[in-house]
Amino acid sequence: MRIPMKTRITELLKIKYPIVLSGMSWISTPELVAAVSNAGGIGILATGILSPEETVRSVTRVRELTKRPFAANVTLYFPGSEKNAEVLIDLKVPVINYSLGKGGWIADAVHAYGGKVIATVTTLKHALAAQKEGADALIVTGHEAAAHGGAVTSLVLIPTIADAVDIPLIAAGGFADGRGLAAALALGADAVAMGTRLMNTVESPVHELQKKMSVDKGAFDTVYTDRVDGMNARMMDSPGLRRLMKKRFNPFVAAYRARSITKEIGLSMSSIIGGMISPVPKKKTAAAYPSQDKKQASPAGRNKKKAGSFEAARKMFRTMKQMSRMAVGFGAFKTGTMDGDNEKGVLALGQITGIIHDTPTVRQVIERTVRDAAKAHAELGRNLRN
Repeated sequence: MRIPMKTRITELLKIKYPIVLSGMSWISTPELVAAVSNAGGIGILATGILSPEETVRSVTRVRELTKRPFAANVTLYFPGSEKNAEVLIDLKVPVINYSLGKGGWIADAVHAYGGKVIATVTTLKHALAAQKEGADALIVTGHEAAAHGGAVTSLVLIPTIADAVDIPLIAAGGFADGRGLAAALALGADAVAMGTRLMNTVESPVHELQKKMSVDKGAFDTVYTDRVDGMNARMMDSPGLRRLMKKRFNPFVAAYRARSITKEIGLSMSSIIGGMISPVPKKKTAAAYPSQDKKQASPAGRNKKKAGSFEAARKMFRTMKQMSRMAVGFGAFKTGTMDGDNEKGVLALGQITGIIHDTPTVRQVIERTVRDAAKAHAELGRNLRN
């Protein structure tokens, strides 16, 4: 099929079609990433659940499977993400996608070897910040998206950000076919990212039961909640999700559950807590060191110190609570996605599932998306002329 489709994203990333595989934990494996890149789009390898050693092996495997451009992501809020980012930089991955954190240092390092950087954002504020940090493009994630979408729908969010930035946009959240691609381009985007659609393909590692469920479910069969991993996320409505949403927070159980993250990604408990409390290390200044003068602290100073200790304790509690939710989320995501267990696990599912009716190959999805986008564009042109 030879349908020309040139946008700022195809030119920036040197790809044939403006279609991106979202970086989804457990789903965006080397095999699925390579299948998307080989079909003319670009796949994003998910590294959030990988140790640095696993990240090296995964990047190596992608390079064995494709000679075309590919990307890898880092979720900077997650424990261990900085180490994975450093691995990706050392391996000179052609495109690095970061989210939930400040990525200026990543942009500087990637640009030094000629690579490109894409930031994932859900707000105008973060879009402007990412552009200032040096991002070459943005993935703009609307409310319809699976997992961690924003609070604003793609229909509103995409043109809002397109009008405010100068760099290309990749629209995510609510895109699964040619009509969606044509609509995204009309809204000001330069490409679409597909998660739920490409999750349900022959090459996807998702459990076959969940692929069937995503075909059977409709747009009203998802739930947007922060009760899975502590962040607002869209999930398929299921017994497992309802069970998680009813669970109350227990600080003792939290500490135990948080340990599961350390085993999953190969980091110490102390490094994870420290990283989540102070994710960006600060340079020490003279003010950071105690004075040599033995002056007696004033009552105001003592009160300030107590208030600081209290705030530190509160922050530690919130961190443990967040880690507990993340630990539960890690386990539930894996159980639902890979084992197909909807009683104990959960599945991230976008609202676009309502128009997904089959399980084709990746190449079939991409080729018909491009073909149908061209058709939709032509039909719109005729309608506007009439």
